[in-house]
Amino acid sequence: MEYHTLMVTLHDGVATITLNRPEKMNALSTQMRAEIAYAVSEAGKTARVVVITGAGKAFCSGQDLGDRVSAANLDLERTLRDEYQPMLHAIVECPVPTIAAVNGPAAGAGANLALAADVVIAAESAYFLQAFARIGLIPDAGGTYVLPRTMGTAKAMGAALFADKITARQADDWGMIWEAVPDAEFEAHWQARAAHLAQGPTAAYAAIKKVIRGSWDNSMEEQLTLEAKQQGQCGKSRDFKEGVLAFTEKRPAEFEGR
Repeated sequence: MEYHTLMVTLHDGVATITLNRPEKMNALSTQMRAEIAYAVSEAGKTARVVVITGAGKAFCSGQDLGDRVSAANLDLERTLRDEYQPMLHAIVECPVPTIAAVNGPAAGAGANLALAADVVIAAESAYFLQAFARIGLIPDAGGTYVLPRTMGTAKAMGAALFADKITARQADDWGMIWEAVPDAEFEAHWQARAAHLAQGPTAAYAAIKKVIRGSWDNSMEEQLTLEAKQQGQCGKSRDFKEGVLAFTEKRPAEFEGR
């Protein structure tokens, strides 16, 4: 696919997908949603880490309300089902770790696009905004699922009802994201985080994603069964043998990844 709304690079196992409509604050058009879904799916086949970030001053301002393709047949249920869900599934089900490097404002569906990633790292000047109630809507793009699970029902309800800005530091303190980083250190920091994961045990990371995300819907007994099964598979891997050997030899492990 030729990308018109993204920049995609692959370097040292890190696929960086940059939302590239800075003049629109990287608002999500029909084309961009399709391109994100495709880019993440393709990156998951070859990369060891996938990073999603934004060009310019914003991460993503949410749905492009001026998108003529979307506006021509504005059916929000269809749009969410046919356009947003494939994009979100691609991120959540990506077999390698995903990082949202939130460089600036993340609003509406743009905030929830970020929260779909495994790890969210935000610049301190960034903020998250569940802007939906301002135009008579409910949080979508997975927001009603992720928010109460990351920040609790009370904070999720307030964020949805009041539609107030949540600073990156607040999001960090509330457990909504992994970390907020000073702006001057942001780019180097997320790149270092991505490089760390790219050198790690990719198969174990895939298992971690499966068991952590599965825990949201499992009973304790179901989760223990899933955990045991995944750990059994990890224990048979070359990466496990290498990790133990490296530990005993007091050297960095050299994981083969896939």
